[in-house]
Amino acid sequence: MSRILLVRHGQASFGAADYDNLSPVGHDQSRVLGVALAARGLTADVVVAGEMKRHAQTAAGVLEGSGWSAEVDLDAGWNEFDHVQVLAVHDQPTTVEGESEKAAFQRWFEEATLRWTSGDHDEHYDESFSAFTSRVEAAVARLVATLPAKGTAVVLTSGGPIAWAAASLVADSFDARTDLWLRLNPVSINTGVSTVVCGARGTTLVSFNAHDHLTSPDLLTYR
Repeated sequence: MSRILLVRHGQASFGAADYDNLSPVGHDQSRVLGVALAARGLTADVVVAGEMKRHAQTAAGVLEGSGWSAEVDLDAGWNEFDHVQVLAVHDQPTTVEGESEKAAFQRWFEEATLRWTSGDHDEHYDESFSAFTSRVEAAVARLVATLPAKGTAVVLTSGGPIAWAAASLVADSFDARTDLWLRLNPVSINTGVSTVVCGARGTTLVSFNAHDHLTSPDLLTYR
């Protein structure tokens, strides 16, 4: 039986001009995860990352912490969806008195992604939700097809692809998977680890969003 560890990137630079860049906390999270994986005796036979900067930086931190010397294979199929565009085509909701900036952003983000996932406005997006899900499923299939028997792959990616990979392995219909994705995506923890196993029974999700390596409360972040 082989296994795939799907790792969400470390904390990015929320509110900065360049979101696609790990914060100092994000770098720490990545190294801490690498140390924890190595301490468990885990060795990665394959390391794959999306093509975003935060994916590469997370991969570097995990490799530094673990001491692994693996090459990082890039696969754009693991890239996050364009949340900037998804937000841009959806009017920001009216501010609620007393609401924090992060809470207001989260509400806007959830409303905007709900519009995107509906499929009713696909012409407004460079990548529709259905195209995104197909891209992620293809990335999973490519990895499963090339993973050595009893091998371990570590994938550095984002919350959106991980949530869809999980939903697609649990729910039976596209609508059910979409509903599950909308619930899983917002709770994805930075450097949270979701585990998929591949064997005689096919490809199965066995855990989602594990973060026991983040023993310090200061390292537990969602964005």
